[in-house]
Parts: sequence; structure tokens; C-alpha cells
Amino acid sequence: MADGLAANAERYLDHLAVERGLSENTLVAYRQDLRRYLDFLGRREIRRVEDVDGATIRAFVASLSASTHGPDDAPYRATSVARALSSVRSFHRFLVREGVVDHDPTAGVPQPRLPRSLPRPLPVEDVRRLLEAPDSETPIGVRDRAILELLYGSGLRISELTGLDVDDVDLEEGSVRVLGKGGKEREVPLGSFASDAVTAYLTRGRPALASGTTRGALFLNARGGRLSRQSCARLLSGYVRRAGIDRRVTLHTLRHSFATHLLEGGADVRVVQELLGHASVGTTQIYTLVTEQHLREVYETSHPRARRPVGRR
Repeated sequence: MADGLAANAERYLDHLAVERGLSENTLVAYRQDLRRYLDFLGRREIRRVEDVDGATIRAFVASLSASTHGPDDAPYRATSVARALSSVRSFHRFLVREGVVDHDPTAGVPQPRLPRSLPRPLPVEDVRRLLEAPDSETPIGVRDRAILELLYGSGLRISELTGLDVDDVDLEEGSVRVLGKGGKEREVPLGSFASDAVTAYLTRGRPALASGTTRGALFLNARGGRLSRQSCARLLSGYVRRAGIDRRVTLHTLRHSFATHLLEGGADVRVVQELLGHASVGTTQIYTLVTEQHLREVYETSHPRARRPVGRR
């Protein structure tokens, strides 16, 4: 591996950590991607960043796409290849901005086409069972009910939910102030169930969890500190099992369900866009594909002349 390339990669990672303030998990992903890239350049005996061109980048993408990893020799997924190219592209753009080189060899390399995977929302009945799973007689259960009601009732990202402070909730107006991606702030309405759940938590849950060091965080852990994303993921898994839901459910599944159920109920896609905090309506429109697919499935299983009898052509 070329020392100059490795040193520049470390400078870039320091920039991501210090100036951009990326999380540790994101930094680990960038480091892994750049390690694979630098190892690839080393095998091709490329010692200087100036010697990297578009053909080199395309060869790296092809090499990664054809390689395997792990004890099972699993092939790299298209999403992993796309992420690695994105990391490399960002690294070279950094070098141009810093004046290390005067051109970006990734500029003409297209991003790999990713297969479109549709969100998998929960049926309304599964959502109901999940939201009723927490024990409303304990402070933790009251807190967890409020968390699940907010995730589904307001469509929050988990980072938005864990970042909430008590002052962000306006129960009188029935809304919550959310800081979304890119520092963009938005007001999201609280449904009646979510409002009741948050009121119960502020009355009977949070006071029991608060400690002498507690500050303004809305959702607290058992020690009185701000609840983490990892803790939310664990509590969700427990309630999914308790509700008897036999499929994989993530924190984002509740956001998917929020959007899909709104559209199925007749909401305008641009309203859903605003509620979700999407910068582009194109991001929101994937949920319209889910509802169209659902409509077709209902039609094909319900209408007497939707499908040909078996054996007829």
C-alpha cells in the first residue's frame, strides 16, 4: 500500500470525524471502504494518487462486484458496491478541494444501478397489536408505548425521536417539533393516540425514570439519560415477539407503515412528503408503488374475473 495514499486517507477520515462530525458507525464504514480501495491500488502497484484514472476506478468497482467476503464467501451486494464507490468518490473530491490533485478520476464513473426494493409496511392489525404490547402499568412500558405511538403516528426517523427534548412537544397544539436530516426543522402533528401516550409518559413514566443528572431529553433510559437508538431497536424486537408478529420488523418499518397507510387512506403524496421530511417528492413516491401493488393484489384475489381458471389459456 502506498504510504502517501494511506496518509491522505487518514487525513480524509480525520476530516469526516472532526469537521463533519460523522458518527462512529459511519466512520467505520468509510474506513472499511477506503481500506479495500487502497488494497486494490496496492495490488496494481499504484503508488501515487495522481496515477489513478477513470479506468482504475471502474476496475475497482468491477473487482468488488466480482469478489466475495465472509466465511460463507457471500458476494458483495449491489448496495455495498455502490456505497464503496460513493466513499471513494468522496475521498477524491476531498483531495481536489485540498489541492492535493487537480482532477477527480471518479467524475465520469457512473453509480451502479441498484435494484429497487419496495418498503414492507405492517398490516394495520399488526400495528395495533404491536402498539398494545407494552405494559401500561410500569414506567418503562408507558415510555415504550409513547415511543411506538410516535414512530407510527408521526412517522419519525429513530434519530429524530431520540433527539427530541421535552420542549419539542406541544400537547396543547397536538404537534412535535422535529430536527430532520440536514438540520431541517419541521412541525409534525400528533395523533390522538400518540398525544395520549406521550401525556401518560410525561405524567407517569418520565418522572419515575428521571435522575439528578437528567436534562431535557424526552425519552429516558433506566439511568435517567437520553435513550439511544440501539435501546429502541432492542425494545422493538421484544414487542414484535410479544405481539406474535412473525416477520422482521425494524424501527424504520413503522415509518414505512405510517406513509403507506396515509396514502391508502387517500392522503396526497406531497402532504406525506412534508410529514416525512423528504427533500424530494420522488423519495416519497416509492410508497405509492407499494399501495398500487396492494391494490392489484386485492383485485386479483377478490374479483371473480381477475384471474384465469387453472388450466385455461
